[in-house]
Amino acid sequence: MPRIKLRTRNDRRLRRHRRVRNQVTGTGERPRLVVYRSLKHMEGQVVDDTRGATIAGLSTISPELREVRERDSMAKVDLSREAGKRLAEKAKEQGVTRVVFDRGGYRYHGRVKAFAEGAREGGLEF
Repeated sequence: MPRIKLRTRNDRRLRRHRRVRNQVTGTGERPRLVVYRSLKHMEGQVVDDTRGATIAGLSTISPELREVRERDSMAKVDLSREAGKRLAEKAKEQGVTRVVFDRGGYRYHGRVKAFAEGAREGGLEF
C-alpha cells in the first residue's frame, strides 16, 4: 500500500503563498506589503524585492502598539487594523505611498482584511 503524504494546514498555506509570489513582486516604486498571521498576532512588512530590503515593518507585539494594547482591551481584528495604520505611517515616512498587497497565502478576510484596510486608512494605495 503506497504511503500518502499528509499536508498540514501550514504546508498548504505556504504552497498558496509561493503560487501568489510568482505573480506579485515588489519594486522600488511599488514595494510589496506582505502580512503574516499567527494565532495571536499579525505582522506586516513593506519589502523592496529588487534590492532584497525591508523598508518598514510592524507587528501587533511591537513597542509602538504596546500602549494601545494595554490601554484598550482590543479584539485581534481591531488591533490588526491599528497595526496596518501604523505601518502605513512608517512607510510614508520612508517615502512609500503605493504598494502591492501580498496576503501571504491567507484568505482575504478577518484580520488580514482589517490589516489591509488599516493600511489604506493610513494612506497607502494598493
